[in-house]
Amino acid sequence: MKLSSQIKTISYLKAHAAEIVRNLSAQGEPLVITQIRESATRGYPKELLAIRLREYREIFFKPYRVIYRVIAENVYIMMIVDDRRDMQTFLQRRLLGA
Repeated sequence: MKLSSQIKTISYLKAHAAEIVRNLSAQGEPLVITQIRESATRGYPKELLAIRLREYREIFFKPYRVIYRVIAENVYIMMIVDDRRDMQTFLQRRLLGA
């Protein structure tokens, strides 16, 4: 796999969220999102704010939530998850290992 084939723009992510989720689940390959600066200051997951954890951020693409971290100039997508599930438990278990 060439990493260059896995680089997509934020507009591609918005337009193809369902397809991306299927591919990530099936293939398990990394995906690099570029031009996310416009979205990098979006909200924080309220479930994590409740425990004062502000290192993760989120973007909504109904019904999906993209949970990511910004470290220096890099954006790391941690998960793309269906918002209809119990997010408090899921986020704590997945991101914190609780």
